[in-house]
Amino acid sequence: MKHSYADYVPAIKAMSDETRLKIIDMLSCGEMCACDILEEFSISQSTLSYHMKILSESGLVNAVRDGAWMRYTLNKEKTDEVIAFFTCITNDIEDCICKKSKNKKSDNQCC
Repeated sequence: MKHSYADYVPAIKAMSDETRLKIIDMLSCGEMCACDILEEFSISQSTLSYHMKILSESGLVNAVRDGAWMRYTLNKEKTDEVIAFFTCITNDIEDCICKKSKNKKSDNQCC
């Protein structure tokens, strides 16, 4: 695997909130300013800023200041990387962690 598991924790934590998932979904259609995102939710501007900060710091969302407003886009490279990570850890591959285990049990055993 290209990165350690810890590299993906911020993005996965950022996606663990319903509002942030909805924001990601909205941004999948293209760039949006904070005012347009805010119209879709019953939250304050400061709450939106909190969510956008988490999404931006995780690398999932790019933020650019445009005067008094912020404009947001999905970071397609990061979202593709997270998708590839999930694909990697949910498929049986040669360098799977279970195959690296020194105490691997037979397929029919548990614990």
